[in-house]
Amino acid sequence: MTEKPRSPRHQPRRPRNAVATREAILRSALAAFAHQGYDGVGVREIAQTAGVTAVLVNRYFGSKERLFAAAVETMFADSSLFAGDASTLAQRLAELVVTKSGKDGHPSDPLLLLLRSAPNPRAAEILRDRIARHCERPLKSFMRGPKRGERAAIVLALIVGLQLFHKVIGNKALADANGTSLSGDLKLMLERLIDTSTCPESPLRTRRVEKRNH
Repeated sequence: MTEKPRSPRHQPRRPRNAVATREAILRSALAAFAHQGYDGVGVREIAQTAGVTAVLVNRYFGSKERLFAAAVETMFADSSLFAGDASTLAQRLAELVVTKSGKDGHPSDPLLLLLRSAPNPRAAEILRDRIARHCERPLKSFMRGPKRGERAAIVLALIVGLQLFHKVIGNKALADANGTSLSGDLKLMLERLIDTSTCPESPLRTRRVEKRNH
């Protein structure tokens, strides 16, 4: 006797890999926000690239704003940079920046995401919060001396500015620079900002201290 085919409602459902689906959506969102900015792309486009529906994106993340926040969180997920010894933080930072900005490196998606999404006030607020949590605060914990918050912000501005000048503007001096030499110069600058105890006092300040002592 031939067995009748089961009706669709009796067919076993193919299990959905929720983790893989979420990761696919986040990858699509990161690329879209980096290339088109927060205001330049919609949930439908992100969903289409991820191979899902906009309804499913909203089911996972709730809204475009929450999707952006999750994508930015993913962008800063790797905290290994701050896991090493404090004495080598400047070197690790310099090597990372030069590698990402090097001739053979790829354009930094985080940089593009910052540049193209920050004009939106809500996106800028999300970016400020995540940068403070994942970058400024860890940097401050490594620092010695006064004005740690100000110095941490200067470090980040220096890093972003260098990548902007090189990858976006295409500065020839940076493009032609030797990577090892550039990394060494940047390391010295970062060391002075991270640990003020390593900085020699300026001649003017030294003279003022001498006058007070006399």
